[in-house]
Amino acid sequence: MVRGIGRLDRVSNSRCVIDPCNGLLFTKINEIKSKRLLMEYNYIKSLHLIFVITWFAGLFYIPRLFIYHIEAHQKSSPEKEVLSQQLKLMAKRLWYIITWPSAILATVFALWLLHLAPYWIEQPWMHAKLAFVVLLIAYQLKTHLMFKALQNDNIKYSSNFMRLWNEGATLLLFAIVFLVILKNTLNMVYGIIGLIGLAVILMLGIRLYKTTRQS
Repeated sequence: MVRGIGRLDRVSNSRCVIDPCNGLLFTKINEIKSKRLLMEYNYIKSLHLIFVITWFAGLFYIPRLFIYHIEAHQKSSPEKEVLSQQLKLMAKRLWYIITWPSAILATVFALWLLHLAPYWIEQPWMHAKLAFVVLLIAYQLKTHLMFKALQNDNIKYSSNFMRLWNEGATLLLFAIVFLVILKNTLNMVYGIIGLIGLAVILMLGIRLYKTTRQS
């Protein structure tokens, strides 16, 4: 053994690491911890993405059920009652079995990711993303109020309004995804302009659909 290098300890019958006094063992431990932390981060990120996808799937479909429910009330009995009961059951299962659990789990795993990588919270793009997430939660809560009203057969909105409301989740999804991928303030400005353009296109598409349907 060369003097000054330090004492050697055998690990796993064949591998050796240098005594902590020289810092090499400490480096080795840090590397192992970093690999474990990275693995944990990737697992949690995967779960977060999965539940974000199922969350948005619920948000995309629930307004369609609202539209069918509203239009079912314009039909005559007994078709109106049969369709309403079936659509209320479908909405209830979608909302409480898929959408709400997905929203909660996606949020839990998002907070877990921020705990593992707290430096993300210092980034400007993350501030913008969290602002859109707050809007998404507000959208979810408002949709919940609509859901409760329709479960009681309380029709407050038209089917055309629900078609517009259905695009709210689409706009929020575009905003959040572009912010996560681009992570750039200048691109965020272009992204907002793009969102406005997309909103205009969606509104024109809905108006065209309404005109075509009426004709």
